[in-house]
Amino acid sequence: MSRIGKLPIRIPEGVEVAIAERRVQVKGRLGELAWELPREIAIAREDGQLALKPVSTSRRARALWGLARSLVANMVEGVSRGFEKRLVISGVGYRAQSDGRFLTLQLGYSHDIKYAIPADVKVETPSPTEIIVRGIDKQRVGQVAAEIRAFRKPEPYKGKGIRYADEVILRKEGKKK
Repeated sequence: MSRIGKLPIRIPEGVEVAIAERRVQVKGRLGELAWELPREIAIAREDGQLALKPVSTSRRARALWGLARSLVANMVEGVSRGFEKRLVISGVGYRAQSDGRFLTLQLGYSHDIKYAIPADVKVETPSPTEIIVRGIDKQRVGQVAAEIRAFRKPEPYKGKGIRYADEVILRKEGKKK
């Protein structure tokens, strides 16, 4: 039995969930998300909560049970509260600036990097060394943050680069004489 799959999903105030066949559509104050459940998983609404159950006892159904529950729970949380990832830039002369639909990064290369921000994600730069990625789809927020981080990953000797705010970079000692 899936420990995660067994947990019911509480539907918060102001969130509407529509279930048609295998399609789950979630609408909230921040937006709308939809996803189609796999054939092996059934969904039911009971007492203001959503419950997911596997249709069969096959290995695939048991594997998808917890995944489907997590994805639907993330949809409900995303349209009600949203998700955010914070990135920190460290290094002399490294900075970021958000202007409209582009994020301009100066990361020590001979040129500036212009990153086109997807329409379903918001990117803010409260300071030149901090980037905040926000959105309702957890996967998209994580993907955009990972793409931005990949332009200059943090290196272990001086700690320069783009890292997540909660990421710890293990520092290495340099050359010894």
